[in-house]
Amino acid sequence: MQKNDKDTLHILLVDDEQGFVDVLSKRLARRGISVRKALSGTEGIQALRKQDFDLAVLDLKMEDMDGLEVLKIFKKMAPGMPVIMLTGHGSEQAAREGLALGAFDYLMKPCAFEELISKVRSATRNKAAEKDGEENDV
Repeated sequence: MQKNDKDTLHILLVDDEQGFVDVLSKRLARRGISVRKALSGTEGIQALRKQDFDLAVLDLKMEDMDGLEVLKIFKKMAPGMPVIMLTGHGSEQAAREGLALGAFDYLMKPCAFEELISKVRSATRNKAAEKDGEENDV
């Protein structure tokens, strides 16, 4: 697996809405965040096989695969990678299921960009703290 530049945050964005993915990835890039776009669950899984990511943002409702199934696979492939689920109206129950399966948190679509950034920062801070704890245990 390819290792990422340590100072840059690397996010895997998995959503089948091309316009949403394009706009969000541009806004994240302006914040100095590297984004790998995947327009399907299958594409997201393939991307995770090739590269490590600091975090994934994953849509619950996609054409090819259910977001919860993708989440289960992500958690097997990269157990320490935080996943933020995106869900539309009426899918709060599915988002709660995602939390039970190990997602870091969820946001309702459309979400405020600053709210997403806040969750990304919080999730990656938690991941860094856990990694520091592991290094101190050695």
